Amino acid sequence: MNYQETLEWMFQQLPMYQRVGKVAYKPNLDRTIKLDNHLGNPHESYPTIHVAGTNGKGSTCHMIASVLQAAGYKVGLYTSPHLKDFRERIRVNGEVFEQEYVTQFIKTHKSFFEHEKPSFFEMTVGMAFQYFKEQQVDIAVIETGLGGRLDSTNIITPLVSVITSIDKDHTAILGNTLVKIAREKAGIIKNNIPVVVGERRSWLRSRFRESAILKSASYHQVNHRVTAPQTDLKGSYQKYNARTAFEALQVLKTSSKFTFTQEQFQLGMQQVAKTTGLRGRYELLQENPRIIAETAHNIVGIKTLLSQLKSETYKRLHIVIGMVSDKDVDAVVKLLPKDANYYVTAPDVVRAMPVERLEEFFQKYGLQFSSYDRVKEALDVATRQAKDKDLIIVTGSMFVVAEVI
Repeated sequence: MNYQETLEWMFQQLPMYQRVGKVAYKPNLDRTIKLDNHLGNPHESYPTIHVAGTNGKGSTCHMIASVLQAAGYKVGLYTSPHLKDFRERIRVNGEVFEQEYVTQFIKTHKSFFEHEKPSFFEMTVGMAFQYFKEQQVDIAVIETGLGGRLDSTNIITPLVSVITSIDKDHTAILGNTLVKIAREKAGIIKNNIPVVVGERRSWLRSRFRESAILKSASYHQVNHRVTAPQTDLKGSYQKYNARTAFEALQVLKTSSKFTFTQEQFQLGMQQVAKTTGLRGRYELLQENPRIIAETAHNIVGIKTLLSQLKSETYKRLHIVIGMVSDKDVDAVVKLLPKDANYYVTAPDVVRAMPVERLEEFFQKYGLQFSSYDRVKEALDVATRQAKDKDLIIVTGSMFVVAEVI
């Protein structure tokens, strides 16, 4: 199989949560452990940093990786989901891995996959761990995919564990209360391994502190009252991620052999997008009219986006929006401003909420909208209707953003 045929086989034979939802989720680590053993436990060949959280974990991972790269280390970075190309999930010093590696990895282990039937995510984690071993990385930054306790990445024993923030997301799997979700995220805390927590609510922080005490893990709370490090990533919400990345790197520096200067830290933070390839986080795509892509997809993400918009100057607001069916769509649409023009659409994935269903929520809250079967069509219409001083936001799902960048 060539690269495209290999990807098609992966997507069809081993469904991924990002495409088909809960059916792809495996509620244990048995298959991951079996695959890891089959590969020879590659994750044991290099140190790691493990990052979980509802929002901000991707940006935080990229910030940490960028600083370590600026300090001269060879850094593996595993994140999910991807926006345009599957290979975005696995990078070394910001570079995606080769198409040939994907093809050869599947070819070599295909009989094992067909027999054991690991999930798409489990297989991809194994691919990442193996690639980082072969590339002889100095350190790898690993983002959880879903939750923490039963996430496929949770077989690692990192130098530092990081939990960014907690909110209701993937409630069908992680639980329908913040306490239950926090318990799942706290599952990445390991015995005697320091943990850094970026959550701001004290009653949730106490849950993580209790988990840390039970594991004899030193607990480090991010101070969100201090001035945040400057970063090239746009959006005022990045200050929370920047503080979390800073604390994680300080803990790493004091508890391991890894070190960096203040100049290297500043350099890394100022070129996160350039060195790691991070996209879709309040990313300016065009001027006149301004088009900004933002991957906000849950209540907190949308609230943060709306807060950010208060700092923008524009005449009219246009929002291209599509969502997936397992989100709290009603709560999200309820938050949206009444005076914007909406272009309701659906990304091209199985989990996408049908346009007809999404329309019902916009009608319920009296929002002015038009509907389009394709994301690109929705954006084309919004661009034609917008004036030079208007602002267009593309949001609601990573899949929507992926189709426009």
